[in-house]
Amino acid sequence: MIAIIDSGIANLRSVQKGFERVEADAKVVEDPRTLRDASGIVLPGVGAFADGISKLQDGGFVEPLLRAIEAGKPVLGICLGLHFLFSESEEFGHHAGLNIIKGRVVRFKNAAVGAIRESPLLKIPHMGWNRIRIERQAPIFKGIPDGAFFYFVHSYYVQPEDKSVIAATTEYGLQFTSALWRDNLFACQFHPEKSQALGLQLLKNFASLT
Repeated sequence: MIAIIDSGIANLRSVQKGFERVEADAKVVEDPRTLRDASGIVLPGVGAFADGISKLQDGGFVEPLLRAIEAGKPVLGICLGLHFLFSESEEFGHHAGLNIIKGRVVRFKNAAVGAIRESPLLKIPHMGWNRIRIERQAPIFKGIPDGAFFYFVHSYYVQPEDKSVIAATTEYGLQFTSALWRDNLFACQFHPEKSQALGLQLLKNFASLT
């Protein structure tokens, strides 16, 4: 069973339904003890970073999640779930993350975005379909071509200190990390559950690792 952490800040049903469509057994879990027996874990999230971290802590999920990652259990972070993995976020102040991946979560800056290629200022949040450039052939990208389109909704992006964890990048005025991979840990900025056939392929690939 793949455990989808109920962080209270995500459309959990759409993630679960995505796994159901690829015939993977996935359940939304409210009890952190269920992570111990899960074959894989999904950490989704939308909304504000500080609220999300607080809900994970208050729900008792942080320590079981850290133990599962250390034990080698496959874990997939989606959108805000990617942000949670980092050391800190500058979203509405400065907030500590789980510090699993050293680095920061920063906001798209209109001035910097507008300066690239002499383009007009780009809209924030970055919302809609965009391409990914596969930098490392992570297992979750099996059967997914370089340049594939995925669906994004975000105003902040991650800056890992260790560039070797970057699995894919995307351009939106600047080049940012759109997916990472380190051992059993995977995470993406885009929403695979909203990304039609290729998004389902990614969920299927993750399920196969469990």
